[in-house]
Amino acid sequence: MAPRVEALDALPVRTALPALTAALADHGTAVLCAPPGTGKTTLVPLALAGLTGGGPRRRVLVAEPRRIAARAAARRMAWLLGEKVGGSVGYTVRGERVVGPRCAVEVVTTGVLLQRLQRDQELADVDVVVVDECHERHLDADTVAAFLLDVRRTLRPELSLVAASATTDAEGWSRLLDDAPVVAAEGVSHPVEVVWAPPARPVRPPHGMRVDPALLTHVASVVRRALAERTGDVLVFLPGVGEIARVAGQLGAVDAEVLQLHGRAAAAVQDAALAGGPGRRVILATAVAESSLTVPGVRVVVDAGLAREPRVDHARGLGALTTVRASRAAARQRAGRAGREAPGAVYRCWPQAEHGRLPAFPSPEIRVADLAQFALQAACWGDPDASGLSLLDPPPAGAMAAAREVLAAVGAVEPASGRVTARGVRMSRLGLHPRLARALLDGPAGAAEVVALLSEEPPREYGDDLVAAWRSARRGGDAYAARWRAESQRLRRAAAATGGELVAGERGSAAADDATAGLVVALAFPERVARARGEGSFLMASGTGAELAEGSGLRRADWLAVAVADRPSHAASARIRLAAVVDEETARAAAGHLLTAGEEVRWEDGDVVARRAERLGPIELSVRPLREPDPALVRAALLEGLRREGLGLLRWTPDAVALRARLGFLHRVIGGAWPAVDDDEALLRRAGDWLEPELSRARRRADLARIDAGQALNRLLPWATGEAARLEELAPERIEVPSGSRIRVDYSGEQPVLAVKLQELFGLARTPEVAGVPLLVHLLSPAGRPAAVTADLASFWRDGYRAVRAELRGRYPKHPWPQDPATAEPTRHTNARLGRG
Repeated sequence: MAPRVEALDALPVRTALPALTAALADHGTAVLCAPPGTGKTTLVPLALAGLTGGGPRRRVLVAEPRRIAARAAARRMAWLLGEKVGGSVGYTVRGERVVGPRCAVEVVTTGVLLQRLQRDQELADVDVVVVDECHERHLDADTVAAFLLDVRRTLRPELSLVAASATTDAEGWSRLLDDAPVVAAEGVSHPVEVVWAPPARPVRPPHGMRVDPALLTHVASVVRRALAERTGDVLVFLPGVGEIARVAGQLGAVDAEVLQLHGRAAAAVQDAALAGGPGRRVILATAVAESSLTVPGVRVVVDAGLAREPRVDHARGLGALTTVRASRAAARQRAGRAGREAPGAVYRCWPQAEHGRLPAFPSPEIRVADLAQFALQAACWGDPDASGLSLLDPPPAGAMAAAREVLAAVGAVEPASGRVTARGVRMSRLGLHPRLARALLDGPAGAAEVVALLSEEPPREYGDDLVAAWRSARRGGDAYAARWRAESQRLRRAAAATGGELVAGERGSAAADDATAGLVVALAFPERVARARGEGSFLMASGTGAELAEGSGLRRADWLAVAVADRPSHAASARIRLAAVVDEETARAAAGHLLTAGEEVRWEDGDVVARRAERLGPIELSVRPLREPDPALVRAALLEGLRREGLGLLRWTPDAVALRARLGFLHRVIGGAWPAVDDDEALLRRAGDWLEPELSRARRRADLARIDAGQALNRLLPWATGEAARLEELAPERIEVPSGSRIRVDYSGEQPVLAVKLQELFGLARTPEVAGVPLLVHLLSPAGRPAAVTADLASFWRDGYRAVRAELRGRYPKHPWPQDPATAEPTRHTNARLGRG
């Protein structure tokens, strides 16, 4: 067949080709900004390779972020040339290579290109590399660009590099590519009407991988509305495969063909979605349809407003995807799909008022993802801390430190220097997360099949028993089973190619399958081996609790190796999604670095517990009591008990409570050598100064209760300076009042309080003071109830006493109520006793 000249000439990016060619000739790098549908992904590589309209023949490599996009781009380019894939244009994705001897343009995934660069840094047979869709900021794409820049600067300055995107930080990429020229192509855009279609009632926000079913029901209803109101095919954006399946189930009765477009879909289904058709279609798609792919016939977009981004999932111990609100940039990209070929409309399933609060752009993956694979790639490149790599965003220090810990634990790097080991090089060539690579290399025969299950989780309908899921995949005829078989074969070949001795092995017995699956999961996730603690509940070696669903066949197991778990925001424990049975011996072997044995003396359940224990993380393996525990450990446990439960564990007599209040008052008023005693933490920090030697002699809670806190507090008095002798002078425990009574002063408040019967202070004009602070005098009635409060007795006698006398005189006629209290005789007796006196 001949090239489709009309189709090639109709692509708007053609007008930017002269500027792009000149930029590469003069500078060697360029940033190409071209709207969706302009031919950025298809015409540009063909032109750079000299396959359209002359020019020198060159070998062009195009890096795409997804397998589906790589295949589709290669097929589209081959169609434009009037050829089949494998001629002038080919592609390579994980586990599949269609490249012939005449190949001039090869489309690869960024993951495949990373592997190729690690094996052949020079890329000697490549003239131009196009990194497509760089605005999506996938970690592999950022890493590929950094490696290619390194190659240009040190090995092959003649290698041309193009960063291509529909919408991107052009200035940032230009700076990164050594001040590369920016070439912009104008697109042919058709108007797209925005229809706001939020749910009638609020829906729960996404959490983890969970999406509120009410939102999915609403999306299905909006699809039916769009079919009724508009013409043309409908493209629906949903966050993941599970949500696509649920919405598809609710659209069974619509008068249109319902197709599911995602990276896991069978090739035939992907081809059907991308090829168009005679009837009306509803294409339910993940973010793969945002860019790189043109879905013909689409006039309407329904956007659920959600996306999946990578996060470090600490409950799983491995990078995972989480559901988030889509960014405004993604919403623009999605809406643009409706205007590729003609005017269209986008139905947005969220309120217009919320649109401005959406994030402007998706998070760069390097900021939020698990960086173990990135760190291994950097170490293999010779830059363990990635400090020499040209990246738009540097990797977060904490995430890199965590990644290096994982790599050291699996033997991929040297712990001290971070330099890659020979084992690490082997692991990097497997195209797996280092945890899974460790399980593949160290696992038994059959490990490749289990690792394939772990690298792409099986469908939920396969159940939570990994061995049962393994058997379902073996006999399954669905798309997942086909991909699993292909990946198993790839892993087996890859392990052998890196020097492994992995063999397929015989189809074993049920016991052999259990042993293999359990060991492989435990090797990959040693911190997630878990011991039963009853009622379907388990404790993982990481310290996280985990629960099995009701009815799970795994609930009878004593030990599990947990492959997949998640933890809802409201739950104390993780939910086990996929696990395999293991025994204690396997758990010990796989998680040996978490094994500890020794004396444990701690405060537990309200007392000191001393025992010798062997543990796997927090999991108790064996425990026996200690008769003679280390006194230092006992002392530390007692202090921990005091911190948890407070100093009330000591014996506090009324005198001890009063002494603490007096010392606290002097610290506030005078400070200096007078100690801070109000705060329990402050006192516990000085436990050695005031609780010894009693604390060192104590062995249990009952011994603490025998320690006299007041006697111990006396040790904190400033004896060395001689100030301690002034305690009674500065903060006397009692004060003698005019009646001769010695009244206790209450120092527990901000101002010391003297509570005394009014008649005992007759004749006292000046308010008593302690350490220069006037007492707050609570004047009591004969019944001991407060009659007045004053810090100025002279003023009270002059202005306040008359009202108190008028109120209480009739109520207490047996007590003296003189008209002039300033000259009256103070007394603690009644009139009758005074008369007898």
